[in-house]
Amino acid sequence: MIEIADLHYRWPGASSDCLDIESLHLGAGRTLFLHGASGTGKSTLLGLLAGVLLPGSGRVSLMGTAWSSLPGARRDGFRADHVGYLFQQFNLLPYLSVLDNVLLPCRFSALRREREAAASGTARAGAGRLLQRVGLGETLWDRPAAQLSVGQQQRVAAARALIGRPEVVIADEPTSALDASRRDAFMDLLLAQCTAGGSTLVFVSHDDRLAARFDERLALADINRAVDPAAAGESA
Repeated sequence: MIEIADLHYRWPGASSDCLDIESLHLGAGRTLFLHGASGTGKSTLLGLLAGVLLPGSGRVSLMGTAWSSLPGARRDGFRADHVGYLFQQFNLLPYLSVLDNVLLPCRFSALRREREAAASGTARAGAGRLLQRVGLGETLWDRPAAQLSVGQQQRVAAARALIGRPEVVIADEPTSALDASRRDAFMDLLLAQCTAGGSTLVFVSHDDRLAARFDERLALADINRAVDPAAAGESA
């Protein structure tokens, strides 16, 4: 499902690579817990996996398609169809309602994500079911996202990433604003939804207590040759 080969990436103006990864493979339906110290390139790697960034050299592929082989508009469409992204800063549209935020992927992917979301009725009904599962009742659905608490916004962002059963779900520190009980409930939902949809999950977190719930665990410093593992504090 996900493949990296001879990846090199450096930010514009930088004198050296921030990512140098020989290879990484993750099969369909697998779950990966990715961890590492700040500055080792975790968020940059997620951007490359989602096709938001393109490598300077090498190949990053999703479902056998290299992101660099697609022109900009097709890359955006491919991402909308196949990737659910849960951002660390949520990236909700503050003026849209909770329900409309969740339905955004369906607007950009009518032929796939909307169709999947509407498999048991309508996409709107599918979004409502997801919101109920993340603990957001119907009284909140018409409320603008800006009026929600941080924890509520995070759950809206999770429902948006999961709607329409994307083949790949990418989650960047998604439990950072949740208390222990809501964290565990969130993980139950996320893993169950990914299993039900056959989604491959890449999950970045500093919370090592969650690692045992994943098929695979990886410290980025172990594969990123641009970072000294000892200097990166790979056990952090």
